[in-house]
Amino acid sequence: MPGHPRTVQIFLASTLYGAATLAAALDAGLFPPAGRRLLLVTNNAAVPETTPGPDLAPGFDRLRTRFDGVLSWNGTISPHHPGGWSPRPDDVPLWERHLRLLWDLGTDDVTLVLESLQVDPALAVARTFPDAPLDVYADGLMSYGPTRSKLDPLVGTRVRRLLHLDLVPGLRPLLLREFGVRTETVPGEVFTKVLAELADATPLPPAPEEAALLLGQYLAALDILTPEEEERLHVRMLRGAAARGHREVVFKPHPTAPARWSRMLEDEADRLGVHLTVLDTPALAEVVYQRLRPALVAGCFSTALITAGAFYGLPAARTGTDLLLDRLSPYQNSNRVPVTIVDALLPSLEDGGAPGDPAELTGLVQAVGYAMQPQLHPDLRPAAERYLTRRLNSRTRRYFKRRRLTVLGLPGALPARLGFLPRNPAVRRMARRARAVQRRLRRRAG
Repeated sequence: MPGHPRTVQIFLASTLYGAATLAAALDAGLFPPAGRRLLLVTNNAAVPETTPGPDLAPGFDRLRTRFDGVLSWNGTISPHHPGGWSPRPDDVPLWERHLRLLWDLGTDDVTLVLESLQVDPALAVARTFPDAPLDVYADGLMSYGPTRSKLDPLVGTRVRRLLHLDLVPGLRPLLLREFGVRTETVPGEVFTKVLAELADATPLPPAPEEAALLLGQYLAALDILTPEEEERLHVRMLRGAAARGHREVVFKPHPTAPARWSRMLEDEADRLGVHLTVLDTPALAEVVYQRLRPALVAGCFSTALITAGAFYGLPAARTGTDLLLDRLSPYQNSNRVPVTIVDALLPSLEDGGAPGDPAELTGLVQAVGYAMQPQLHPDLRPAAERYLTRRLNSRTRRYFKRRRLTVLGLPGALPARLGFLPRNPAVRRMARRARAVQRRLRRRAG
């Protein structure tokens, strides 16, 4: 009817992968018609001024055709950084009026489609439009883990659904489960069709086809590993591929990784008699899959290790997950479930072996998820107890910390007569020294 407000859908994307996921969801008809669809791009790099955002990535022009306009969150809130700014509660009405004027929203009804709702900038956008209904989309393995921290109910109760790729068929996401949010999958065939558009528009330097592809992640930037440890992890990948007989190896570094890492790999490749190609052009791993059809994909716990098999039928292997499971701190670290899934499903690059059984993954993820966030998912305690009672062994113990099980009173905890040990200062000092010695020995061995 005349004068009735129209609906404007605002989609937030911080990565090209996320923008591709949104494009696939739109192509699949997962969003109702709207008066306008705006893509709000945010560049969350530590120094956005020196790192190109997703709207400058090769192939982005193919994605922007799904939207009526592209907005910049960085430009909107400058000079603030997207990862560290959110409107003060008293300023929310002012900011909403400002954005409605700046983005020509008028009195239109706004719906938001956001990623990583637990942190800024998604949380900041949600707070700025306090009456807008929310959809959340997840573009990786983190959707299978619990919400990393308790979310403001004024935000969480506005979420209508969680859109995610069906990376592990049969496994249900825990993200936002505490709010009863329903889940909806983005069809894999539609997603790969969108990625094929990106592949056609992404230039790649010459690289051998059917080589072993190594995926770098830059875990040092997350303070999970030191730069030296991550360098050794990449060398470990190279040695594992060479031991499997691969003489052509392609290394895809993280876009923000230091250049020296590639030089260290090149020296090791010369020693091993392996021809190494470094893909230093920004491109999604899935684009590389389509263009080069690698014979093997190896990495630590990147979501791309799972998409290799799920969407492209490529063999994948993991390395370094044992180190990450031991190193992630605190236990609630949101990377824990992605590392657990990759470790449980994929064979080891060094030791080989058969892939894990996806049917056993639900119990494991529920047990790990409960141990991570028991306050958010108290109803998962019986499932965690069943899994730990029946499945805890020398292989699965790596997914749990004995001290964590003790604190929660779960099977596999320290015996009651030893329960004082974690709180004993002398024992804790000895344990820290022992761990430090173990780390030094591992570094020398690496």
